[in-house]
Amino acid sequence: MRRRGSLLREFPILVIVALLVSLFIKTFLVQFFYIPSGSMENTLQVHDRVAVNKLPFTSKHISRGDVVVFRDPAGWLPYYEDNSGNKIVTEVKNVLVAVGVLPNPTKQYLVKRVIGIAGDHVVCCTKEGLVQVNGVAITEPYIFKGNVPSDMDFDITVAKGKLWVMGDHRGASADSRYHQEDINKGMVPLSRVTGRVFAVIWPFKNLAYIPQIDVVK
Repeated sequence: MRRRGSLLREFPILVIVALLVSLFIKTFLVQFFYIPSGSMENTLQVHDRVAVNKLPFTSKHISRGDVVVFRDPAGWLPYYEDNSGNKIVTEVKNVLVAVGVLPNPTKQYLVKRVIGIAGDHVVCCTKEGLVQVNGVAITEPYIFKGNVPSDMDFDITVAKGKLWVMGDHRGASADSRYHQEDINKGMVPLSRVTGRVFAVIWPFKNLAYIPQIDVVK
């Protein structure tokens, strides 16, 4: 039988190992994110927690139709400032960020769907009001009910190393369309992409697998 003292000596080691494993998973395999807005409804709901697969993105392989999480590419979001005023809460948040339970709020992440990849010619809209990629009008079953594919026109060719992204709730998503005057012309550099959303893990009532959808048939 193991002595209590032995278990107490091993406990810090077990904690350190657990933290290292968590950091490894966060860095190379899976990271978890909180959805704060309705820009991806109804695919993702406000307050959902999602799991992001980071493995395929070590080779920067991203497909049209993927739902991706990425760091703010050029001031799309307002500056973050922690106004909690509670040092204990702040320290707890810092620990949760370090082990990957919470994303780093200072890095300002967004989640959108990839509509165009490098070299794609993306245009809106056709006479039928659809988005067109490389001359093909795309079918988008994920668009929020009652929304049109886009309420503004655009005609872009996606640059090398970049993506054109749009939210599924087109009427409530300040996506690539709204940032065409920034340094990236509304596109998201691959270097800012964290990974692909593959599942909603919380709350349980929203538990779901997020499939890859080829928007160009």
